Amino acid sequence: MNNFLATLKSIAKIVLQSRPVKNMPAPEGSRIIVMGNGPSLNDTIASHLPLLKSTPSMAVNFAALAPVFFDIRPRYYVLADPHFFGASDNGGNLDKLRQALARVEWKMTLFVPAKFLKAARKHYSGLDLKPFNFIGLEGYDAFTHAAFSAGLGMPRPRNVLVPAIMLAIGMGYKEVVITGADHSWMKTLSVTDDNEVVSVQPHFYADSDRELSRIRHDYQGIRLHEVVESFAIAFRSYHHIVRYARSRGVRVLNATPGSFIDAFERIKL
Repeated sequence: MNNFLATLKSIAKIVLQSRPVKNMPAPEGSRIIVMGNGPSLNDTIASHLPLLKSTPSMAVNFAALAPVFFDIRPRYYVLADPHFFGASDNGGNLDKLRQALARVEWKMTLFVPAKFLKAARKHYSGLDLKPFNFIGLEGYDAFTHAAFSAGLGMPRPRNVLVPAIMLAIGMGYKEVVITGADHSWMKTLSVTDDNEVVSVQPHFYADSDRELSRIRHDYQGIRLHEVVESFAIAFRSYHHIVRYARSRGVRVLNATPGSFIDAFERIKL
């Protein structure tokens, strides 16, 4: 799709899907550490726990299930997948996550997609909730960058790291450091003799058998080319983020050893 048609499509998505969002929290310093849930985060935590505890940080998805979450005490948390706003899973990881987040006693902002704000108020009522528009926009950079700055959308969010980084930029942080963003999914991608696609995405915490079963169920009927296309969208979005970040004078730095993301400048934490 060329930029003109992509821009028209994005305008339609904004008109039909974007919702008003409140003011973003003010940054608490110039640097934020965004913690993806890749397995490398275990080594990062072991080596740099004091830094993670002393710097504003952002956690995502099921990170609160790890005991160390309550040592790090992240300032921000991002949930994006519709799964997090559905009904109880009868004692599974979703219920455990809600129980863990209910135990948070420090100041923490939970970012949720605007269309799930009502459900979030039901399931995560004890936290400071902030909505965001979980809407992928493409087209001319001048258009998309203006839309991003207005909070109307973001690069196509095929991974929760996309909204996490964009929210960090939107709050006004000038240095966004990424950890736990292994994104080494292709190493574990396979196809069974029954032509079933298997995509194992390991995390820094241990996934329960029940959660792994849910993921396998979600992948039923999905073809290999669809999985690879999804990967490509995610990696392309990071390059879009880089262009936008530069236009805002923001540095996005990847401190994840062995990360497959090729968009961000690499550093050692």
